[in-house]
Amino acid sequence: MPTPTGSTSTQLIILRGNSGSGKSTVAARLRAAYGRGIALVPQDLVRREILRERDVVGAVNVGLLDVMVRHVLDQGIHVVLEGILYAEHYGRMLTALIRDHAGATCAYYFDIPYEATLERHWTKPNCDDWTPQDMREWYRAADVLPDAIERIIGPESSLDATVQRILADTTLLTAPRPPQPGFTERPSLPTVPGKRGVAS
Repeated sequence: MPTPTGSTSTQLIILRGNSGSGKSTVAARLRAAYGRGIALVPQDLVRREILRERDVVGAVNVGLLDVMVRHVLDQGIHVVLEGILYAEHYGRMLTALIRDHAGATCAYYFDIPYEATLERHWTKPNCDDWTPQDMREWYRAADVLPDAIERIIGPESSLDATVQRILADTTLLTAPRPPQPGFTERPSLPTVPGKRGVAS
């Protein structure tokens, strides 16, 4: 049975692809463009940092990602979910999430050759955390979800072009702001004599 999530006002953006394909950078640029009110849900953070779990079929992080995204959407907050998100491991969860979301959903697959992902890997500050051999073992070509529900981003698309394309596809910049006061661009802070409030 479908479990409706979010509202007609919420936006869900899913970015999938191999390590080094540019997903995290694009996600950060989307948040910078929109400002407060859009949540980034990185698979790596949940799987590797929170759970320290291997990426296997039936892994705990699959359900946790699903719960996190649904909860945030249900609060009226837009979401960018990004990660490798292998179709074999995460496909059922993702297709259900896309089906159940009441608002606009745009899913993208970064179809980048292994050699290009390796070149991008060496530009990362944490490039020593894993090896080219690791990346070769993780790499899956054309790991798209079924039924052509994703839009393909190829190696010819620059960072700026990719961000602009997603902003145009989603109309994110005109999407409503979440209703909670904590997501205003500059929240009001109590005034303390002699001290200046700093919003994080």
